[in-house]
Amino acid sequence: MAAPQASTPVVARCHCGAVTLTLDAPPTQITHCNCSLCRSYGVLWAYYAKADVQIDAGTPTQSYAWNGKNVDFHRCANCGCITHWWPRKDGRDRIGINARLLDPGLIEAATLVRKDVAGTGLFH
Repeated sequence: MAAPQASTPVVARCHCGAVTLTLDAPPTQITHCNCSLCRSYGVLWAYYAKADVQIDAGTPTQSYAWNGKNVDFHRCANCGCITHWWPRKDGRDRIGINARLLDPGLIEAATLVRKDVAGTGLFH
């Protein structure tokens, strides 16, 4: 039996390349959330443990906290692309990466989960 091979890290970059997120592995699942904020941002989310992502921001990011102020949504201060969200509570380990910053083939290879936060009934 062959030993399992390690996944190849993948890189997500904002439009100008100032913010780079290196992921330990490609996403296997991507979430399409239809809440008002995610809809406005036009993002798809790939969720990772903090330890599985390296964030290199050559340009500092700017952040915005919405509603319950549970997470900070980060964007590149240079080009404005939403790059990721980071939880405000230290005990939370999951972060969200904007999957739209990945190669489109990686998005298509992942399972798409539709999250009906807006309660529209459109996502079953």
